[in-house]
Amino acid sequence: MHDFWPSCNYRLLRADADGRLVASDGFLRSYLLRPELAPIPSSCAAELELHERLLADPRRSIANREVDAIADADVRENYRIWLRFRDRLLAAPTLEATYVGLFEGNGVDVPPLFVHQLTQLLLRHLLGSEAGPFDARAAEMLFRTQRISVLEDGAVMAADEQSVELYATTGGFGSLGELLAQNRTSSRTIELDVLSQDNAASYWDRDERYDLAISLNRGQPALTALCRVLEKWIAHFLRVDVTIEPKREIEDARWVWHVGLDAEASALLNDLYNRVEIADDRMERLLCLFELRFADPTVTRATVGGRPVYLAMAMDAERRLRLKPQNLLLNLPLARRQ
Repeated sequence: MHDFWPSCNYRLLRADADGRLVASDGFLRSYLLRPELAPIPSSCAAELELHERLLADPRRSIANREVDAIADADVRENYRIWLRFRDRLLAAPTLEATYVGLFEGNGVDVPPLFVHQLTQLLLRHLLGSEAGPFDARAAEMLFRTQRISVLEDGAVMAADEQSVELYATTGGFGSLGELLAQNRTSSRTIELDVLSQDNAASYWDRDERYDLAISLNRGQPALTALCRVLEKWIAHFLRVDVTIEPKREIEDARWVWHVGLDAEASALLNDLYNRVEIADDRMERLLCLFELRFADPTVTRATVGGRPVYLAMAMDAERRLRLKPQNLLLNLPLARRQ
């Protein structure tokens, strides 16, 4: 059993009777201790007073004048952003409800950082303490941008973008050379370890370094793990059992539904479905196709009739992969929302 990603503060949450996560006072206070909100020696009296009040009662109602009284404009804005996010957490019964609610209505009104933090917490919860290293590393793809490299032997490698940028300036270490040979960020050699069966146990010693690359080729354990993570994601939120498997191509005369796992893939699948001609360089961005099937076909809309749903993920023109796991919660053809 492993307590991975400890800095996400999962231990400060509790689960309700339905297995949903509920925010605690300790969890809310943890945001007040972050650098964006923690006072510094030059903090004004109004800032110090507000911070103390919120530490004592993180659910306390805050009047606009209390924030307006803070001298530093950046600090004022940080408080406004966090209080908006906090109010979303307090208005919803669970973190799951908060997460889904972010994507409804007029769109996301909090910074991407908060969305990614919620995603990580929810993944930590549904993976549990018995997750394997490939499960945890694959799950990272749902809340951290990946940089993609296609090597000469056809290997499709994904590495954490922030780690790649760090090693591009400070120098890397490990077994994979020239990871970014085709990328624009740096011409120097970047070396990152590739997660494999041989070194899998090392993930637990470096789970928050985000410095392990993975192969996204068919038959590789990381891609298989990603499928299992997505299955658990859907089951946790929607209470629907599905199976997801990689596909080489879509050969289906009765193709009725698809979901892109990122913006690039959504556009590509739409064009493929509508038989729009796609330029070769754009088609090369398509990384993986998947087939999703429902264990109980009756949960789908009548027009779908239990047919498979095709999924895809694709890198953008800068070779970045930005997965949007919320797409699976909002766009599957269910007969009813859970």
